Amino acid sequence: MMNWTNCISAQRTGYSTSTPHLRTDYQRDYDRLIFSSAFRRLQNKTQVYPLPGSSTFVHNRLTHTLEVASVGRSLGDVVGQKIASLVEADETKNFYIHDLKSVIAAGCLAHDVGNPAFGHSGEKAIGSYFIKHQNTAINDKPLRLYFNEAEWKDVTNFEGNANALRILTHHFKGKMSGGLSLTYTTLASLLKYPCESTAVNKEKHRKKFGFFQSEREIFKAIVSDTQMVRDSENPLVYRRHPFVYLVEAADDICYRIIDLEDAHRLKILSKKEVQNAFISVIKEAGRPEDNLDRIFSMLDNLENDNEAIAYLRSKCINTLVLEAADVFIDNQEKIISGRYNSTLIDDVEVKCQSLKDIVTLSVNKIYNHQSVIKVELAGYRVMSGLLELFVPAILSNDPDSIEKKCLKLIPDQFTVAKDASSYEKVMSILDFVSGMTDDYAMEMFRNIMGIEIATHTV
Repeated sequence: MMNWTNCISAQRTGYSTSTPHLRTDYQRDYDRLIFSSAFRRLQNKTQVYPLPGSSTFVHNRLTHTLEVASVGRSLGDVVGQKIASLVEADETKNFYIHDLKSVIAAGCLAHDVGNPAFGHSGEKAIGSYFIKHQNTAINDKPLRLYFNEAEWKDVTNFEGNANALRILTHHFKGKMSGGLSLTYTTLASLLKYPCESTAVNKEKHRKKFGFFQSEREIFKAIVSDTQMVRDSENPLVYRRHPFVYLVEAADDICYRIIDLEDAHRLKILSKKEVQNAFISVIKEAGRPEDNLDRIFSMLDNLENDNEAIAYLRSKCINTLVLEAADVFIDNQEKIISGRYNSTLIDDVEVKCQSLKDIVTLSVNKIYNHQSVIKVELAGYRVMSGLLELFVPAILSNDPDSIEKKCLKLIPDQFTVAKDASSYEKVMSILDFVSGMTDDYAMEMFRNIMGIEIATHTV
């Protein structure tokens, strides 16, 4: 049975021993992620809005992720101090007092590394390609017949969460075994949907899936070593690890609040709309730390509209961090036993109804804004076009001259053996394409399609 002691594991992917070091195991996880190429590539991946140029700053995936990690660290710190009072062993107390915040911050850094270029539009493009071409013959064999049921579910429902686990743990050619060799504790904090693709349903922990069939064994090792609660063996489903709720809450807080701040900077929403939304959340929370008279006094002294919204954003985030931490502690027995069937922010919404209004406002005026829709449509076209070239080429038994040239464009780290399964070959293409930044994917698409001819520069 999972408890606050045995849900922690310093075991790493790739090797089992830990060497003495100035940093703790979990600080090392954070640092490895910061210096990883998968993390750096987030700089050129769209968060919500297309980048408008140097005149106006909006968030990309990298800045969003850094802010989520900052919020996650605060959540981990607040909750860690409280959980420490519930455990007896000194080593476990030390983890919750000093290390939980590093685990949550690291989990937040990694939560989006599996997202392809153009975000959810890129995910949809990948899945739709396989559905659209399932009857397309390659070597006189329909594409669908190259996969078993579980593998087909993986590729037709391509999922960024599952892709994150693959990126962080897969042994790519010429690289270290075990991927980034992160601890099982940090990896468990990422398993927002701890089930396989064939198990997806409407339940919170099964709305999407958390691992591809290629990572089935490492998934089983992680859930076993961190004592996660099994829900089903076939299909394979587990209840969430407790730390997932903190990573998820940090992400929920940031995108709900900061998307509104970006919308104000881009003049999609007025100062009054955003200000009223933020103040309503703070009022409804009614926390003693929030002195509304002082907040209004500060706003009166801030003549710069962007600075005023930034001030309210910081107050709102702080309020939601404390509210989410309270929900976690209030439900800690359900959470550790796998019986908690909500999310922290969903439960905060019960008290702060304005959070629901923010979601409605975001859907109506932000996520369906013309600039956002244009990026989604462009991304869909680009990702689909790349797959139409690379998937048939990798599966062909006798590639023609054009297919051979396509295969030469694939970096060595993504190549697989000739006798690899069809699933492994296609996953290598998805590794390549999903790892692209928005700019790189667009550039390659233009070059290959003849829209723009590549030039060599020294």
